[in-house]
Formats: sequence, C-alpha cells, structure tokens
Amino acid sequence: MKPKHQRLIFVTVSVLFLCISALLTLRAFRDNLVFFYSPSDVAQQHIDPERLIRLGGLVENGSIKRGDDNRITFEITDGKTKVGVTYQGLLPDLFREGQGVVAEGYMKNTTHFAAKNILAKHDEKYMPREVVDALKKSGRWKGQ
Repeated sequence: MKPKHQRLIFVTVSVLFLCISALLTLRAFRDNLVFFYSPSDVAQQHIDPERLIRLGGLVENGSIKRGDDNRITFEITDGKTKVGVTYQGLLPDLFREGQGVVAEGYMKNTTHFAAKNILAKHDEKYMPREVVDALKKSGRWKGQ
C-alpha cells in the first residue's frame, strides 16, 4: 500500500473516531441537562413526563395545602398561568406565599407537576434569573 493511501485511511479513521466521541459526549450532556420553564411555557409546550425539568414562578396566595406525611400542594404562577405542584418533604425556611420558587421534578400533565426538590430564594433581594425573566415577560415583575 502506498503512503498516500495509508495517510488517507489514517485521516478517515481519525475523523470517524472524532465524530463518534463528539456524539457520545453530546449525548451524555443531553441526559444531564435540566431545562427551566415558566407555567406559561408548560401550558404551551408538550413536555415529556419522564424529562426532569425546573418549574419557576411565584407561589400563588392561598394555594398552600398541607397534608399527611409532609405532603404539600401549592400552585406556581407567572401571572398568566397556574400549575399545581405536589411535593413530599421538608420545605426551605423561606418558602411562603407570594415568594419566588423553583421546583425541580416531572410534569404529570399540563396542569400538574410532581416536585422532587423545592428551591426558595435566600434573601429579600435575590430571585433566580429565570424566574425574573418569566415574570418580566408576563408583566408581573415589581423589582428593580
């Protein structure tokens, strides 16, 4: 075999190996991504019930209901749409009505979300950027 053919085979195998490794890396990243949605986004899009997502907005006033075994249900709103959330566990100390919150979990249908984790803001000035953007888009943002 001529050196020219050997180089061509080497380059072809190298490019093939590089493409396969890039594909495997991108697939691993896709499995670990957690996308953020507002309640309006959830209502407009079909989200796979097996896909882990983050849902953020404000806890609707008067919507918190506590049940047995640390089960809590409440609604998250962005001013236009509400999504019911069910969570079992201990809530962050700063969780309350009218407060910004991000819930991580799975959509059961377009109006119900099963949360695995609840994240509340840590002081009176901080709110996650995604929640701020969703509230600004809906016209309910009152911050600076």
